[in-house]
Amino acid sequence: MLQRVQVAAKPLSDYTHICSRDLLEEIRALAEPLRGARVAHLSATAFGGGVSEILYTLIPLLVDVGIECEWQVIYGREEFFNVTKLLHNALQGAETELTDEQWEIWLRYNEMNARELAGGFDVCVIHDPQPAAMRALAPEKAAGWLWRCHIDLSTPQQAALERLLPYIRDYPQTLFHHADFVPPGMRGKVNIVPPAIDPLAPKNMALAPSEAAYVCEQLGIDSGRPLLCQVSRFDPWKDPLGVIDAYRIVKQGRPDLQLALVGSMASDDPEGWELFNQTLAHADGDRDIHILNNFNNVGAIEVNAFQTRSEVIVQKSLREGFGLTVTEAMWKARPVIGGAVGGIPLQIEDGHSGFLVSSKEQCAERVQTLLSDPELGRQLGSAAKERVRERFLTPRLLRDHLRIMTDLLGGAHSGKAVAP
Repeated sequence: MLQRVQVAAKPLSDYTHICSRDLLEEIRALAEPLRGARVAHLSATAFGGGVSEILYTLIPLLVDVGIECEWQVIYGREEFFNVTKLLHNALQGAETELTDEQWEIWLRYNEMNARELAGGFDVCVIHDPQPAAMRALAPEKAAGWLWRCHIDLSTPQQAALERLLPYIRDYPQTLFHHADFVPPGMRGKVNIVPPAIDPLAPKNMALAPSEAAYVCEQLGIDSGRPLLCQVSRFDPWKDPLGVIDAYRIVKQGRPDLQLALVGSMASDDPEGWELFNQTLAHADGDRDIHILNNFNNVGAIEVNAFQTRSEVIVQKSLREGFGLTVTEAMWKARPVIGGAVGGIPLQIEDGHSGFLVSSKEQCAERVQTLLSDPELGRQLGSAAKERVRERFLTPRLLRDHLRIMTDLLGGAHSGKAVAP
């Protein structure tokens, strides 16, 4: 059997002071006809990255409204995750071609996991390319199937997409963050639904500035000096080396500036340690550059503290499915500078709720502007928080999933779920 992930209970009623009554009533109305439905979510890992961040909140809320929902993690060894990381990069545009042998490894592990998946589900939700072949290999194990794509497919390496397409195009329903990510040739119903954050999770709950400063001081930050921060996995698409370059430009005029690069190492990302070490080397011993991960005891509260404490947050991505770390920082009313790619422009309205940039020079210029004009930073941060409250909190995502499941199972509340 596949590994089942244990999640804590989370009642929908906890969100009454954050979300509108109309939204919560709509959620309960949508859930009632689905009460008792068996739903499985399948992903590659239970730790690190946006998929797990979403599911640790979404699964218990689905259970709370009456869905018999569970989360299972597929089985894979190093050879499989090496291949799926190459596939992930190729689908986001890297000029990397997988060999026939590598595709055979991917398919073999999908076959193995398809055999181990228990049957009898009303809906099976498959997350990302790692287990994407599961439906084609075991369609009888669920009445309805949904493929959830979390990555940026706007400029894929065509050979990789062509090999993957036969396994994803016939899903009855698919779900993407952005219309630009939908590949041509999809035959099922396509839903455009951005992800969301849990405002009540430890990473996003309100933290007093003094508490945030204390936590950051324990990890080497000088609370009396300005802090620039990026929170992300150590992934080439997150461009941590470019962040260091931008910091160095700003540092010439602001020698008191500090930089924190904070990330987690995920079990399905074999490239992570290689890039972490490259980032350390690129920092070249600068004592004002702090490169931290979960092996430095950096967890949810520490990430919260860094985001709350920072004068400026960056997410200088080169490709980005959505960028939940952007959402998290915006929710904390911080001024955010994001790469003008993927799902980040869905969140940041340039000049109103943050800044969008396309180079390290632009990034440095915007950092300099915000450091010299704290009032502008407060205005951008305030607008950012309200944008997240309106569009990118988990109850809205829960509603959209219920709409899709209703449609998938032929219920009364059918209709395409769209971005709010």
